[in-house]
Amino acid sequence: MTALQLLGKPVAQQLRAETETNVAALRHRGVLPGLAVVVATDNEATLWYVRSIARAADKAGVRCTVVDLGAGAGAEEIASALTLLSADEDVHGIILQTPLPPGVAADELVAHISAAKDVDGANPLSLGRLTVGQQAFAPATARAVVEILEHYEIPLAGRHVSVVGRSAVVGKPLLQLLLRRDATVTVCHSRSRPLERYTAEAEIVVAAVGRPGLVTGAHLRPGAVVVDVGTNVLDNGDLVGDVEPLSAAEVASALTPVPGGVGTVTTALLVLHTTQAALQLTEEPASARALESRTPS
Repeated sequence: MTALQLLGKPVAQQLRAETETNVAALRHRGVLPGLAVVVATDNEATLWYVRSIARAADKAGVRCTVVDLGAGAGAEEIASALTLLSADEDVHGIILQTPLPPGVAADELVAHISAAKDVDGANPLSLGRLTVGQQAFAPATARAVVEILEHYEIPLAGRHVSVVGRSAVVGKPLLQLLLRRDATVTVCHSRSRPLERYTAEAEIVVAAVGRPGLVTGAHLRPGAVVVDVGTNVLDNGDLVGDVEPLSAAEVASALTPVPGGVGTVTTALLVLHTTQAALQLTEEPASARALESRTPS
């Protein structure tokens, strides 16, 4: 069996078309949408990702400011930066990029991001709204998984999905997005042993742990659809996922590549979310309420 490649490029192209429409509407109002990415690390994988966001924003006509606080930044300095950006009328989207310096907890800092500008769904308020089905921006990586599956017309209703990873960035919000679409979801993690007990019966497997080659063909049922969320930089500089692609491709019916899969869609969504936030923040109240009903979570 040769697995179909679920490329992220065509999905991202559709999202960019929506972004282009939003940017045109904002320009008509005299608004330049602005995204700020706060960074406090020298991790090369993170810096590569931030550069990809900045490039995607620039191409879309969205101003992207990288606020690099340095790998030695403390919690108070990061919190202050997030508070200032939340109050800045020229900034419509804010991302706190992880990892953070040792001893600095992201879950205590993301509350300083205005919920209206929380384009990566990190604020506990955003995550809570997502859980109960209220309007909020979903974490972009979690939403990217669903966007890919829906673009390639892979049914979710009534199907068994195994999500390997329980982070607040992917695993937990993805659970909510899949439940909204009537999937039956199993969430696995590092202590789910043996892992294949939870993945081998699933029709769709999502790997989002951050361990190269964690999921192999031996973990999959024949014909499974596999979405690889992992972005791991090897010592030689290669970017690989959490799925061992050669063995998985022999068993799976479809597989997202790394790079070129989920990450491509994630960056497109962050830029799209920024334009949607800008529309909401600069619209008249009555119109903003109408936009809320159209904005996907």
